[in-house]
Amino acid sequence: MKADIHPDYHEITVVMTDGTQFKTRSTYGAAGDTLRLDIDPKSHPAWTGSTNANLKEGGQVAKFNKRFANFGIK
Repeated sequence: MKADIHPDYHEITVVMTDGTQFKTRSTYGAAGDTLRLDIDPKSHPAWTGSTNANLKEGGQVAKFNKRFANFGIK
């Protein structure tokens, strides 16, 4: 392995969106830095299964059905 080509691997603090924090090792920033997350697994709909306002109105199929509800065979 070549010397002096790898990034520094040190301990940082990660702060989640709800304020909880934990320490981990990373190449981010410098030793002792804090990484504040805007999106994390506790709040993002992809991991929580929640929906936002746009999804409640319906997706592409719902828009299509609404647009062409009175058009077609009865």
